[in-house]
Formats: sequence, C-alpha cells, structure tokens
Amino acid sequence: MPEHAIGGFEAALILLISAVVFVPLAVRFNIGSILGYLGAGALVGPSGLGLIQNVDAVRHLAEFGVVFLLFIIGIEMKPSRLWLMRRQVFGLGGSQVLITGAVLASAIVFLPLFPSPLNMGQASLIGLGLALSSTAMGLQILAERRELSAPHGRSAFAILLLQDLMVPVLLAMVPMMANKTDEFGDELAFAAFEAFGMIFAALLIGRLMLRRVLRVVAQSRSSEIFTAVALLIVLSMAWISEQAGLSQALGAFLAGLLLADSEYRHQIEGDIQPFRGLLLGLFFIGVGMSIDLRLLLTDWPLIIALLVGLMAIKTLVLIPLCGLFGQGWRDGTRVGLLLSQGGEFAFVLFGIAISQNVLSPQIGSMLVLLVSLSMALTPLVVLAAERLHHRLSPVTTTLRADTPPEPRTNEAHVIIAGFGRVGRTVAVLLKAAGKPYLAFDKDLERVARGRAAGFEVFYGDSSRPEVLRAGHAARAALLVVTLDDPGATTRLVACIHQQFPDLPIHARARDLVHSQSLHSSGALQVVPETLEASLILGDKVLTALGMASSDVSAVIHAQRENGYALLMQSGLAQDPAGN
Repeated sequence: MPEHAIGGFEAALILLISAVVFVPLAVRFNIGSILGYLGAGALVGPSGLGLIQNVDAVRHLAEFGVVFLLFIIGIEMKPSRLWLMRRQVFGLGGSQVLITGAVLASAIVFLPLFPSPLNMGQASLIGLGLALSSTAMGLQILAERRELSAPHGRSAFAILLLQDLMVPVLLAMVPMMANKTDEFGDELAFAAFEAFGMIFAALLIGRLMLRRVLRVVAQSRSSEIFTAVALLIVLSMAWISEQAGLSQALGAFLAGLLLADSEYRHQIEGDIQPFRGLLLGLFFIGVGMSIDLRLLLTDWPLIIALLVGLMAIKTLVLIPLCGLFGQGWRDGTRVGLLLSQGGEFAFVLFGIAISQNVLSPQIGSMLVLLVSLSMALTPLVVLAAERLHHRLSPVTTTLRADTPPEPRTNEAHVIIAGFGRVGRTVAVLLKAAGKPYLAFDKDLERVARGRAAGFEVFYGDSSRPEVLRAGHAARAALLVVTLDDPGATTRLVACIHQQFPDLPIHARARDLVHSQSLHSSGALQVVPETLEASLILGDKVLTALGMASSDVSAVIHAQRENGYALLMQSGLAQDPAGN
C-alpha cells in the first residue's frame, strides 16, 4: 500500500491489529510479549510489508512509554532505598559505562570494523553510546519475570539509572566534535551545573507543591481530573529534565520518587498503568520497525560480527564488575545478558551525530540497525540462558528449591477495600496482630485521619482493579471488601475474582440476599452485617435472660452453620429499609 494512503487512523489500526495478533502468539509460545511487539513492528515497518514508513513518528510517540515506565519504578521506590543503592549506582554503574566505552572505542579504532576508518573521538562517541543499555527492554523483562526486587534486578536498575545520568555528557560531546572546540571541559561543567540546578529546583518545587495540588484535586472527587493531573505531573517533570539536558525518563523517575511516600501513590499508579502498557508496547513496535532487513541482507557478515562482539563485550565486562560489587557469577551473568544490548538513547545520539556530520549516514544506519537487532535478541538470549542453566545444573536447582525466596514488597499482606468504620476496625485488628496490610479509600478526610493515626491507608478508588493491582493484589494473602455500597461491592468482587482468581476475597454484605450474590460472584467468606448485628444483639438478650453461655453460643452457631435458615423463614434475609 502506498505511503500516502496511510493516514493516522489507518496507521493506528494497523499497529493495533499487528500487536493483537503477534503478542498473544508470543505469549502462547512462552517467548515473552516483547518479541511479539518486535515481530509486529518488523512486519509492518519499511523493510517488511512497508505498511507504515514513518518510523520516527512512531518512535517519538512511543518514548512516552519509557517515561511512564520510569515513573512507575520511581513511585514504587522510597528515597531511602535509593540512597542505600548509591554505591551500586555510581560505583557499579559508572565503572560499567567507562570500561565498556573504553573497550568498544579501542576495538573500533584498532580493528577494521566499519567501511571507513574512524578517529579516536568518533570511536569514543560510538563506544560510550553503545555502552548504554535499553532501560525499557531491561526493566520490562525484569517486570515480566517479577525480578525487579531480586539482587540482579537491583543491580541492573542501578546501572540503568547511572546511564541516564550520562546522557548530558554524550550530548555535549557531539557539538564539541562537530566544531572541533577545545572547551569541552567548560561546556560540560556548565551543562552539568545547569542540569542539576534545574533538577534541584524541580524537586524542591515538587516537594512543596505536589501534595497540596493533589489534595485539592482529590477533594473535587473527579477521577478524570485526577488522572489528568497525574499525567501532567509525569510529563512536566520529563519536560523539565529534557530542558536540563537530561533524559525524559530520568525526570519521570524523579517525579515518581517524589510521590513514593504519598498517600496518593497507588491511585496515581493505577491511573498511569494503562498508558504505560500501551505506549511501551508501541515503543517495542517502533524498535522492530527500525530493523533494516535490506541492510542486514547486504552486509550480514559484518552486522553479525558487530552484533556478537557488542553483546559479548558488554556481558563479559559486567560479570567481573558485578563480582567486585558482591554479586555471584550467576547474578553477574544475568545482569550482563540483560544489559548486553544497545539503548534507545543511541537512536537520538547517532541521529544528532549524523546531522552534524560527526558520523556518516552509512555508519549511522549501520549503528541503528546494530542497536535494534541487539534489543530484539535480548529477550531470546535471556530466555535461552535461563533454560540452559536449568538444564545443565538440575542438582543446584533442586537444592535451591527449599531456600527462602527473595523478599518482595508487601508479600502476604492484606488489602482492605474501604476505610470506613468496618475497614478501620479490620485494620486495627490486623495492626494489633502485627499483620501487614494496605487500605484504600476515596474519602480524602478518612485517608488523612487514618494516616495521622498511623494506619497504612492510601487514597484510591478500590473499585478499580488497576488501583488494587498497584497495591500488589497478585501477591496479597487476601482481600477484604468493606464498602458500604452493595452494588459497588458486588461489581468489585466479580471483577477482582476474574482478574485474580487465586486471591481469597472476604466481603461485607448488607443482607443475606446480598451475601448469596457475593458468594456467586467469587467471594470466599461473606459477613451479612444486618444479620450478624441481630445475632450479636440476640446473644446479649439471651444471656441477660439467664441462659447459659454455652447454650447461647450453640443457638447462634447453629444459625450461622445453617446459612441463617431460621432468619430467612422469618423474612429477615433482606431488609430494604436497612433497619
């Protein structure tokens, strides 16, 4: 189909169809969703069927997926935890970039890797650019495998964070090389001062204003406006970071970090998640579209040699470095393979270098193809390495099966949906018993009073699965639904049971009819409050009349065991007036 025949609507339709076809197939064959997106992009891109030619437009839009991904990572990480990672960020991350960049630059200078020879400056730019890895690829693989909190996951994240801090350095190198100026040190110092000054100002203003703004918006009780403000916060911080010469992703990460201790974090996370998933998938489709199959067919021996060399060097540098920073060889290998690809920033860096005549278009195209292929191969390499390890060392795997799993955030906690009188009582009991829990409520005053009293309660619409998913519902011990709206309770129970069929649900019901409805919707335990209040009052009355406590308990227990049969026969199963 000719390029001019494809409009914005048709392009969006083509991208959605390709994703809907390829991603479920990739998941079905257990190779991960990322490869499905890459395959979809390669098929519809310029070197495939050619249905969509404007790769840059797709890539620019899809960069927002990386922005939202880093925001979610930031909001799930407390500032105190980031401070504890400073040795890995600056030590391990800094060593990786410098050593990998030096090795790659040396190989480019002394080996005939490209059609035309390159000087040391060009080689250094390419080496440092290729030393950076893909934040989107690495973190998405870790998230899909639930390994972000594992030791190798934390190390990989620390390295990726430092690499984002290297962006202004590489951006400053390009005009220096184009103008052949000797003032690189002064320019870099000024750029660093400007960048960190703007980031400090953004953090200060954000710390002073963000919660106040969110409080005002939450009081309006408009979920649409709250979502709009959440998007505004993320994109504003990303824009400020970009203006400071840093990456948009780093700004989004800082925005998430500012809200990590906020009572609004789970609601915001739930609002952002749909945008993150859709745009991150679009990012991987854009990478697949960037793969120039024609260039690969023309120069395939050189491309394969460069690809193998790049991924091998990055992996072999990281394995001993991780060992120096307390990682075992297995975790070091995982980090090395996970970060063995080029990064999305290389597309920007090499594009600028071509536009300023620092690199030739031929070499630039080859580098873009190299980065795209390395990103496409990473999920396969990680998957193959894991399967090979399990096949070669079954004894080790068996021995490790009995060892405690890696600790995970909010593991085996209780989620309380609603923090009214019932939800607060449940929280009091859990807190007294030392059991971990998270509570959600849409009433800002309830949240404020609860947090002031020391309860783990957060602002969020607990009738939305996205909010509960942000509260790690997949890893919760059980969910307690204490909403006072019968219709909302029934909808929530049905939806959560469908989303998390293995999560036990305990719910508060208005009456017995509502109780039966909740049972059929997926609730494991249901307490009809009107009937239970009546039974407790009856217990007190029978005791006051002189009946033995054991006999009273037997009568009450029989009613519960028989499904409140006597009360149903008396017409008390449902009281429309609620009395």
